Amino acid sequence: MNVFVNVSWRRTASLGKNCDARSYSSNISRLKILFFGTDNFSLPSLKAIHRNWKQGSTVSSLEVVTSFKAAKNSVKQFSLAEGIPVSDWQSYRPNEKFDLGVVVSFGHLIREEVISSFNRGMLNVHASLLPQLRGAAPIVHAIANGHRRTGISIMRIEPKHFDIGEILLQSTIDIPRDMLMPQLHDELAQLGANCLMKCIDDLDFYNSQVVQQDSSKATYAPKIDRNFTEIRWKHHTALQVYDLYRSLYSLAPLKTWFCGEPIKLFEIAYRHDQTKATNRIERVPGCIEYSRKTKQLIVWCCDGFCIEVLKLAVGGKKTLTAQDFHNGFLSKVAHSQRIFGDRRCLACVKTAFTACKKLR
Repeated sequence: MNVFVNVSWRRTASLGKNCDARSYSSNISRLKILFFGTDNFSLPSLKAIHRNWKQGSTVSSLEVVTSFKAAKNSVKQFSLAEGIPVSDWQSYRPNEKFDLGVVVSFGHLIREEVISSFNRGMLNVHASLLPQLRGAAPIVHAIANGHRRTGISIMRIEPKHFDIGEILLQSTIDIPRDMLMPQLHDELAQLGANCLMKCIDDLDFYNSQVVQQDSSKATYAPKIDRNFTEIRWKHHTALQVYDLYRSLYSLAPLKTWFCGEPIKLFEIAYRHDQTKATNRIERVPGCIEYSRKTKQLIVWCCDGFCIEVLKLAVGGKKTLTAQDFHNGFLSKVAHSQRIFGDRRCLACVKTAFTACKKLR
């Protein structure tokens, strides 16, 4: 369920002070919009503005700025197909012919002279409930952190910093416990487009209702790097491994190591109803067992719970089923070596023989 929130009613009391009521006034009723975006998250917002323009509604003209360097740039492709004038960010120079700038998943810090060229300011569609998850990857971090709710924030663009501007509108969305990143991405992209058009269609009202962000409550969602994809078996619980997998689904496989070889985990599962086996010998984190019944790898985590691995690859080679991995690799090594480790421990662990027996 999507819940639209007029943030001033929800937050003014908690802020303890009146929000900044700067006015971005104009004597025009229709808007000339310049859109900044690059990817599939941007596209629903661009399509919504374009549809409004074609219908002769609030938007009187539309142009696009994007990065021509981006491969398979869906924003550029759509703009060219629909006859929308499009410019490359590298060569773009600000001018005063537009009323409002709109930024959606653009990936570049907007220069101050660009921001000041719009008499109605600039709006940004951000995929989190700011000030939570400021940064480049809020959708990934929301799932990886185990959040059960996230949302969209429509905010003003401010110079020199990302994601600090005043908020015009927020809308929340639930994250089901098995939802994968692509589904959440698509739902938030459409929700963002809906929220954006609400603000564009009644810009004066939402500009009069803005709320300052409380930076003391800010959390961050930095760009994903290689280290983010690696499982730390001694620190990640089974649910944390599963959440990490859900957050990176379709972006990158989870990574680990087996007997000095890099491993990519392409498909895993987590049973939410599992109970901790307190009556068994405690297993070393990363300990691998093969279930002949389910033909899956059972990998134990630091909290005593496990994940199930269905598909994986060894050393950059072809994808294997769990049964293939067991027959070709796991069954060839001693029980003491049947452990996934991390980059800092390439040698097989030799001390887990008694803790790493196969399931019977």
